[in-house]
Amino acid sequence: QESMFNFVRVSDGGPPRHEGPRSEVDIVCDLGASLQGERPMDWTLMRDHAEVRGMIGSVIPGYGGIHSVDPSRKEFTIDGRVFHEPSFPTDTGRAKFHPFSIREHRLGPNELMLMTVRSEGQFNTVVYEEEDLYRGQERRDVVLMNIEDMQARGIEPDQEVEVTSEIDSMQVRARPFDIARRCACMYFPEANRLVPRTIDGASKTPAFKAVRVLVETISPAS
Repeated sequence: QESMFNFVRVSDGGPPRHEGPRSEVDIVCDLGASLQGERPMDWTLMRDHAEVRGMIGSVIPGYGGIHSVDPSRKEFTIDGRVFHEPSFPTDTGRAKFHPFSIREHRLGPNELMLMTVRSEGQFNTVVYEEEDLYRGQERRDVVLMNIEDMQARGIEPDQEVEVTSEIDSMQVRARPFDIARRCACMYFPEANRLVPRTIDGASKTPAFKAVRVLVETISPAS
């Protein structure tokens, strides 16, 4: 595993939690062997995690230290990523900034632009706790909105609302948050059901940060 501070260390993965499910490595190796056979990759060998790490070290620049991480159990840093001086590999040694035009989204009447986010107590799709220290929330079934957008819709804090996109809807609680007007925020992966299946032309990813939604009350304020 790689920490946010550029340290790489061996993770033992913890104790098995369920009987039956195969590991991700086994699934990939089974697929590889069935599609390619044993060439150009020895998929049987790749079932050994140490062999996988060795291949990572041979392919990815800066990961040479991963070759010895199994016997030593010592963490290492990735070459070329730690900078103690503000120097960049450019002709001037300084960073170069480039202008980038952002596509304008024309929202319809009462529409908001929804982005999905992870919480502090979450790693990828795995949610370890309901509380989000980053945003001061103790639950995840919420939509965070600008207070003026809530007032314009007659929505009180913690009132139940329905958030509707072009493909689905969810019932959550609306809460005021320091976010731009006509924007809203919900938690991933729960709000994935609101994200259309269309993808961005350049990144080929769904528009997790740009989902047009309507937020409407479904119950009177308590």
